[in-house]
Order: sequence, then structure tokens, then C-alpha cells
Amino acid sequence: MSARRRRRPTQETAEHHVDERWMASYMDMVTVLMCMFIVLYAMSTVDQAKFEKLRNSLATGFGTTVSTSVDTAEGTVVRAEDAGKNAEGFSGNQALAVAETKKLTGLKQQMQQRLDAAGLAGNVQMSIDSRGLTVRLVGAQTFFQPDSADLNRHAERVLDAIAPTLTSSGKQISVEGHTANLLTAYPSVWELSTARATTVLRRLVEGDGVPATVIRATGFGSSRPLTPGRTPAEHEQNRRVDIVLLSDQPEAVRKLLPAGGTASASGGAGR
Repeated sequence: MSARRRRRPTQETAEHHVDERWMASYMDMVTVLMCMFIVLYAMSTVDQAKFEKLRNSLATGFGTTVSTSVDTAEGTVVRAEDAGKNAEGFSGNQALAVAETKKLTGLKQQMQQRLDAAGLAGNVQMSIDSRGLTVRLVGAQTFFQPDSADLNRHAERVLDAIAPTLTSSGKQISVEGHTANLLTAYPSVWELSTARATTVLRRLVEGDGVPATVIRATGFGSSRPLTPGRTPAEHEQNRRVDIVLLSDQPEAVRKLLPAGGTASASGGAGR
């Protein structure tokens, strides 16, 4: 019995298999389309809360709107006037400003603790601004005799309490005298304010050991009032001696320093 001869595919059979090759490409295309639609669907599902937070954050950051819902503590807020600045330079200045603020706040807390321990915090105000840390001795009669540049014992105790922090700060110190715009036995309010600033400086240097190389005294008279000076209470706010720990950072960094809070103050009448 002879072996059965293998049948060769006829032309019709060959053409039939050739025509079915399009199915492979078709299935590939369908698979790709399915994946694309899955990705599009996933992208179209938005967390509305997160989207609103992102939108508000961007709008607030570039100064185009004021938002009450965005938590600006979670990142750096760029002021409108700084929006066009170099991002790297701004970040560097911002970091320096944060570090300087932290240092000044630490000095403020040290002095506050010393004053609290001595029961002397009621007559001192402290604040942080673009100049640095200001320790404000408010109320002339609280620290000086009326129309006089002589320190009383209370004032000496206040200065003795803050002097160690002033010395260890390593910063330049400006002692600035101010008066109300009223008559005085001195030739002018300029002499009175300068005499009081100099008296405070001498106590800090000669009595408390603050280096003379880092401190200076200036009298501003009544030229830089804190209030309009229409009432006795407003006059009392203008009669003061400011001890300023000056920030040594560049101006671009000092502009970023935040305004700090102040402690309460009290005092009596005087010039």
C-alpha cells in the first residue's frame, strides 16, 4: 500500500489565510485604544478639594488674589512685587530671612524670660522688623525722673536684666532716645532725647559690660513719634528709649523679616 501523498495547499486555501492577517493588527490597535481610554479616564478623575487648594495656592503665591482658605504655612508665599525675581536668589534670601528671624526671636525670648523672672516685663515692648529686634523702654517717668536724663533704680534693673543677652548677641546695638513734642527745661527736646540715650548707653557699657565697640547712642527728639501726640497717653508712648539689635543681613534679606508682636507697656507722666 503506497503512502498517502501530502496535499499541497490550493491557491484558494493560501489566499484565505493571507486575508486573515489583518486581524492581528486590528487586535493590537484595539488594545492600544483601550489603554488610551483607560488613561484618559484616570486623568479625568480629579480630586476637587486638592484641585481647589492647588488653584488657590498658585493664585495667592503670585499675588493675583487674596485667599482665606489656602494654608500659606505649608510653603513659601511669593509677594506680588517679587513674582518676577530669580527663583534661586529669592529662595536663598528667604532662607536667610527665616534663619535671622529665628535668631532674633530667640534673643527676644531670652530677654523676656529674664524680665519675667525679675518681674519687670510690664514696662518693656519688644518687636522684630526690617531693622532687627527693638527693645522699647516706654514711659519716661518709669525709667527717668521728669524732664531729666537720670536713670531711676527701676530702669537700672531693666537694663541689668537684658544686658547679658545684648552682650552675647554679637550684633551692633543702637540706643535711640525719643521725646514728646512738649516744652522742656533742656535747650530742646533734641538734647533731652540724646542725654537719655547716652545715659542708657553708659549704664550698659560701664555697669553691665556691653562692649563699647558694638553700641552707639542717638537722639531723635520728637521727630519719630509712635502716635499723633494729642493726648497724655499718646505723649507717653512717644517718650521712650529704643534699644535696637541691628540685623547684619543684606537689605534684600531684611525686607523679608516679619513684623513681630509686642508686649504690654505702662508708665507715668513725664517729658
